[in-house]
Amino acid sequence: MITLKNVTLLRGTKAVLDGASATLHAGEKVGLIGRNGAGKSSLFSLLAGRLHPDAGDVEIPSSWLQPGGMAEVAQNMPETDEPATEFVLQGDTRLMAAREALAQAEAANDGHAIAEAHMALADAGDFDAPARAQALLLGLGFQLDQTTAPVNSFSGGWRMRLQLARALMCPAQLLLLDEPTNHLDLDALVWLESWLQRYEGTLIIISHDREFLDAITKVTLHLDEGKLTRYTGGYTAFEAMRAERLSQHQAAYEKQQDRIAHLQKFIDRFKAKATKARQAQSRVKALERMEKLAPVLTASDFEFSFPEPASLPNPMLVMKDLHCGYPVDGSEPITIVRGVTRSVLPGQRIGILGANGQGKSTLVKTLAHMLQAVAGTVTEGKGLSIGYFAQQELDVLRPEEGPLAHMIRLAKTVSPQAREQELRDFLGRFRFTGDMVMQPVGQFSGGEKARLVLALVVWQRPNLLLLDEPTNHLDLTTREALSIALNEFEGTVMLVSHDRALLREVCDEFWLVTRGGVSTFDGDLDDYQKWLLDQAKAAAAAARAARDPQGSTPGAGQGVANAPAAGSSAASGEAAGGNRREDRKAAAQARQRLAEQTRPLKNELKRIDERLAALAQEQADLMNALSAPDVSASARAEQGKRLKALGEETETLESRWLELTDSIEQLEHGQERDQA
Repeated sequence: MITLKNVTLLRGTKAVLDGASATLHAGEKVGLIGRNGAGKSSLFSLLAGRLHPDAGDVEIPSSWLQPGGMAEVAQNMPETDEPATEFVLQGDTRLMAAREALAQAEAANDGHAIAEAHMALADAGDFDAPARAQALLLGLGFQLDQTTAPVNSFSGGWRMRLQLARALMCPAQLLLLDEPTNHLDLDALVWLESWLQRYEGTLIIISHDREFLDAITKVTLHLDEGKLTRYTGGYTAFEAMRAERLSQHQAAYEKQQDRIAHLQKFIDRFKAKATKARQAQSRVKALERMEKLAPVLTASDFEFSFPEPASLPNPMLVMKDLHCGYPVDGSEPITIVRGVTRSVLPGQRIGILGANGQGKSTLVKTLAHMLQAVAGTVTEGKGLSIGYFAQQELDVLRPEEGPLAHMIRLAKTVSPQAREQELRDFLGRFRFTGDMVMQPVGQFSGGEKARLVLALVVWQRPNLLLLDEPTNHLDLTTREALSIALNEFEGTVMLVSHDRALLREVCDEFWLVTRGGVSTFDGDLDDYQKWLLDQAKAAAAAARAARDPQGSTPGAGQGVANAPAAGSSAASGEAAGGNRREDRKAAAQARQRLAEQTRPLKNELKRIDERLAALAQEQADLMNALSAPDVSASARAEQGKRLKALGEETETLESRWLELTDSIEQLEHGQERDQA
């Protein structure tokens, strides 16, 4: 159990934690949320022992503080020529300690120590450790041949995936993950989500992805104004409960303001009257003793909008046999995406899907003029104005310059008549105020850089938005503001993102970039996740087939040897007719057996579906009841407990549902193979 008691933590003159208290139990999966700059990463450093509280107490089980008891993703970029699998293996500190002990025992020729070291290796799972490390790498999007490649051959984003795999490799009792999805595509994100759901230790995760948090966490810890508040449930439940709490707080504040006004009015009226002096004095004391409630503050909420485009050319873009790739010094460019022939029309909301490395960013960069087309053409409509958000913000920012310098340079091109005060006012809408407009961008956090890139895009008054992972580093408030702004935008949006909430809220059609081409994906994100699962199953089946080349159908190739002789067509016809009747009879019997085998499974599946529907309805009713203003504290506590119980039952039933559907599919596929 982790306990924080009245903890104060200062970073410079700023109080990151100010008398904060919280309790987290072993085995809980906790989402740590708060605005950018609230101090979430500092709290992680406090829990990891890199920082110490300026006041108060932090209690963590001693075993969690031992080597291997706690794991987190290292933020430094690894520079080593070690193979990727070996680098990930080193994250298992218990395994590494056992290997070191064996090496020392063998060097000392100590038989007893050698035996103990081998026992420790067995306990640490040394026999299958490389396979487990490779499974982590494959799940995070690496190809099989990349698992043996040297670490320093990978780009920065892939090295951060290696750091994530290394942290997951550690059999820790406490796992701290700070924005683990920032460098993942949707495929790897879904895999990580599944892995973390199965993780048995205590998990604290910082993330601004609401669907990711809802899928994994059962507790939400909100860091705001130096205080920690614990909520039961994922992010959606937190939103509902916090909204209710703020509403109640605001009502209590307004009621207290009325009471204060009443007391002050009595004091002002009667303080000079001898007959009322005593009563007036008692009102003064009552006013002094009153614990003043603060109003609900909303000034820090973030809102912005895209201006109405000056024109909407139709079509926006026409791509004809477009080939996209990267230039290579002294040789032919490397082509990633080939033969793209598509049009982009006004008002379209296109989500671009596909695994990392398939060419999503390459396509967007080509359309944004950041890369030259390898072949083919892109014809732009008259009056096209592109607003491009780069996945790596520093692609378009100058680290040594401040936000105002960026705006002045941009305004000279886009809006020459803009005065400096106009630019300062505009930056203020994106939370860049005072001296911050002169601060070098290189000193900014990832969230601040992302907000500045958004400001630069908005100022250009685009009619086509090309957004490549715009939500990386953005807090939930800013993500929600972006979603609202995109939905109100009158132009066209092309969006690459692993934020499923943003994709669902903004996009109404999807393009799939895969196998060197671009096609329309006919479905929604749920269909895409199912498609990913089918692809993974197909790949696994192909791998099994490659390992078992003898798995051909018995009797194959016997048809020619057993063919009837010439002149025996009648006999062969009778035999064929008899065989067809026997085949139909056998097929009917097989269908009957399959129906008998699957009937109890399908009946149970039907009961689970009905129960899940009932649970969903009860959860919705409870959420509505929680938002009612007249619910007592005891009733709300009972409702919270019931919500937790419903969530646990839903999770259990969904797991059973998956088991049943897999069993039914295996039985049906088994019959298909027998009949083939």
